[in-house]
Amino acid sequence: MAEPKIVLDGVGRRFGAREAVSGVTLSLAPGRILGLLGPSGSGKSTLLRLIAGLEPLDTGSITIAGQIVAGPDRAVPPDRRGVGMVFQDFALFPHLTVLQNVAFGIKGPAPHRRAVALKWLDRVRMADFASAHPHTLSGGEQQRVALARALAPAPRLVLFDEPFSSLDAHLRQSVRDDLAAILREAGTTAVIVTHDAHEAMSLVDDLAILEAGRLIQSGTPRDVYDYPATAGAARLLGPINLWHGCATGGRVDTPFGLAPTDQPDGAVVLALRPERLHLSASGRLSGRVRESAFNGDRWLTRVETALGPMSLLTPHPAEGRVQLDAKTTDIRVLPS
Repeated sequence: MAEPKIVLDGVGRRFGAREAVSGVTLSLAPGRILGLLGPSGSGKSTLLRLIAGLEPLDTGSITIAGQIVAGPDRAVPPDRRGVGMVFQDFALFPHLTVLQNVAFGIKGPAPHRRAVALKWLDRVRMADFASAHPHTLSGGEQQRVALARALAPAPRLVLFDEPFSSLDAHLRQSVRDDLAAILREAGTTAVIVTHDAHEAMSLVDDLAILEAGRLIQSGTPRDVYDYPATAGAARLLGPINLWHGCATGGRVDTPFGLAPTDQPDGAVVLALRPERLHLSASGRLSGRVRESAFNGDRWLTRVETALGPMSLLTPHPAEGRVQLDAKTTDIRVLPS
């Protein structure tokens, strides 16, 4: 197995009495894309700045490509870490042309720097804009230039801080797809901060969920979506039905049957994705439809039940009283 490109070991950062990042331990294999997902204030951007060297560590260590770049009595400057960074506001130099922006961080004689910069501009489909200045470009075009500038010096790792947040929805999808293709074609290892669950699920290879500065869960997007560790993690990744229950002897009694669990006896939270809940003439949970809204390919239907409001996806709008059913193996039992 390849040596991890980046290793975070017990990483922590405090601002006064507040722990912005606390004891985060993670590793990322070469060529993979890691998404940092969490609510505002969860420590995502602080963690990114710690990796880049823009914030000092208080505890733990950071290793990039086998080199310890931050730790006890050690702090390699940002420009010597071999890390590229794409900021939310692109941070292009307004007085330089597109070509000059991309060539800025490349080492070597001018002809070499120009050739490499042009190669990357061609790769991001911006070669025709080489002589333009950033203020003449659209947001999506500026984002492509920022990506070329970050990748041109052949960094060991590229960091992205909410790179699509300033783009409109249609442009965000296009730029995101291009970014994923370029990173994978180049075999680039990357860490991307986002608060958009769909963005994270469709773009990254690995996902880390942060909450109040702590790492709550990590894994592939599919695993984290299907097997959330907490109710908070479940909510971050999309619509979820949550209700309270009680674990007894490795099982929880639900309206749909006994759900297995490894949670200790006592209060628990049960979680069920809307796509795992369905209408059934013999369903074991009844309720009244409150609304059905078309969401593009199916109808998101909300039903008032004895458990509280429940959401499910249906092929057609529903109305009146309905019966609901689900497999107990699709119910996730989470700590209370």
